Amino acid sequence: MGKGKAEKGDVEVEEVERGGWDNQCDFFLSCLGYAVGLGNVWRFPYLCYEHGGVTFLIAYIVMLLISGLPLFFLELVLGQYAGKGPLKLFGRIAPAFKGLGYGMLMISFLVVIYYNMIIAWTIYYTFAGFASELPWTYCGNTSLTSRDCFQRDQELACFNSSSSDTFWDKKCTSVSDVCLNFNMTEADERDDTNRLMCYNGTDNIVLNRVYPRVSPSEDYYKRTMLGLEEDTSWENMGGIKWELVLCLAAAWTIVCLCLIKGVQSSGKVVYFTALFPYLVLVILLIRGVTLDGAYDGIIFYVYPTAEKMANLQKIDVWAAAATQIFYSLGPSFGGLITLASYNKFTNNCHRDAILIAFANCGTSIFAGFVIFSIIGFMAKQADLPVGEVIKGGTGLAFIAYPEAVTQMPVPQLWSFLFFGMLITLGLDSQFTMTETVTTAIMDQYPNLRAHKGKVVIVASIIGFILGLTMCTRGGIFMFELINWYSASWGLLICAITEILIVMYAYGYKNFLENMEEMGLKLPTVMKYYWLSMWMVITPVVLFFVLIMTFIQYSPAWSPDYSQQKYYFPTGIQFLGWLMALVAAAFIIMGVFWQYYNRKRNGKATDFKSMTSPNEKWGPATVTNAVKKPTGLDNQTYVKDEFSYNKYSADTTY
Repeated sequence: MGKGKAEKGDVEVEEVERGGWDNQCDFFLSCLGYAVGLGNVWRFPYLCYEHGGVTFLIAYIVMLLISGLPLFFLELVLGQYAGKGPLKLFGRIAPAFKGLGYGMLMISFLVVIYYNMIIAWTIYYTFAGFASELPWTYCGNTSLTSRDCFQRDQELACFNSSSSDTFWDKKCTSVSDVCLNFNMTEADERDDTNRLMCYNGTDNIVLNRVYPRVSPSEDYYKRTMLGLEEDTSWENMGGIKWELVLCLAAAWTIVCLCLIKGVQSSGKVVYFTALFPYLVLVILLIRGVTLDGAYDGIIFYVYPTAEKMANLQKIDVWAAAATQIFYSLGPSFGGLITLASYNKFTNNCHRDAILIAFANCGTSIFAGFVIFSIIGFMAKQADLPVGEVIKGGTGLAFIAYPEAVTQMPVPQLWSFLFFGMLITLGLDSQFTMTETVTTAIMDQYPNLRAHKGKVVIVASIIGFILGLTMCTRGGIFMFELINWYSASWGLLICAITEILIVMYAYGYKNFLENMEEMGLKLPTVMKYYWLSMWMVITPVVLFFVLIMTFIQYSPAWSPDYSQQKYYFPTGIQFLGWLMALVAAAFIIMGVFWQYYNRKRNGKATDFKSMTSPNEKWGPATVTNAVKKPTGLDNQTYVKDEFSYNKYSADTTY
């Protein structure tokens, strides 16, 4: 089958209008904003924390080079060459695998639902930060404050008032009462700081080991913002938190307004949203490294120990690193293909891929220094090892960062800047994922392109309604379920399928020729690097990670009211499995549907025909004179109208 390739010298190529980027900078910043998102300051740090700091950092950099970067570049080339979103693209490059585009779309759809909830949380914190005193500075004395909330200054005030007191249960409490509550007695000795200890019948126990202390920021996140209660579970999700509903509505309103005119509007917004976070991160780092205990946190992050290096033998570290690469760079979601589809045909996407991928990785590492300096400070405050100070999982950014803000002069200002940064980080990625969904709809139904604003509004309303389940007091459980399953195995399956289709069904030689058509000239070293990754290393590594992820599967859990993990019931885990495998289901169903549809329409259904480009596959350019591929009429691909007009047989060459 023909590739729709234009012969150089025989063609007059004209850039096609399709509501594309106004300039190259719009695309670059949109891609950078999409790649550099909440994952860099929310997901990457907590995965580092969970997997021992430097261990995960090493695995992350390796996975960037052997899986993330190759897929990132591959998708930019595909989108830019075809000028289509994933739904149309894969149905044309390999008809049997049109379902791959739907699989990517479903993953983006699931992520869009819960991702905007994070933005809603940041909006909640932004408004809460306007109070005369940040509400997470100290442990409060309301019913929303847990009895295990602990703040160093409050404890010091209690100790100075009476050396036999400590801060517990929202007030100064005698150590003997604390010990008695946990079935211990007051010890006769004091610790190195002259505080009384508890005696468990065998040993003297320092107070921070008697019960799990909770910082004010973590307590505020769990009790006040999320609304978790002692009896909250999947069986008792609690009522709606209307403050979160309003914040979610605000988040979707922002997304809707910024996308209502497509990439022309979002391309301008990213000038602020993509660059503002860097300013705030620099400021936070300067403040973070001056905090007491910051050095210990940074050492935990970057210093390799024998015990940590041994963790590199665990597949879950590599699986987490691979998944984070996908979350961070965004391949296999369909977003990169969508962004690149609005590019000029001759754009240097090779340069863009390398710059954006390494800028993204560098941002993650930089953000790691920021957050671990703060975690070191929190460990010092709680008098605990760095590896034990936080059990908050995905709420890390809503615990560690707010804690640091309280230590700064004019904390309300820093709170506004920080949560404003989180909003801008999240919006960039949310823009692209939502645009992926709406572009796919308009690719499938071209007549809707004239009603782009209405499509965006309807998509936003649907996203808001589906997100309401996460606005209950137990909404964090639904959030964690989608976070746990939505982009795990399905994402890896999509990535493996995509790279095998392009390299082996379509053919790596055809793919390289397509790059030449777009004017991409790769240095010899880079060409061999890309081919070795695409042809062998990347699919093998991803397949191995996929298999081992299945083998070492562990049930999904979420932080609950206490410091313990709440594992979801079996029925809920099954729901998660359905989310995880929906992409694979679409790929398989797509094969059968294409076979049935082609057979019904009298088209060839042999393996070669089903996996070779169809007559609509071609470059995203208007060609006035194209050399006719064997067995095919010449075609003009008009991006704006999403139609294909065949030239007559007597076209002059």
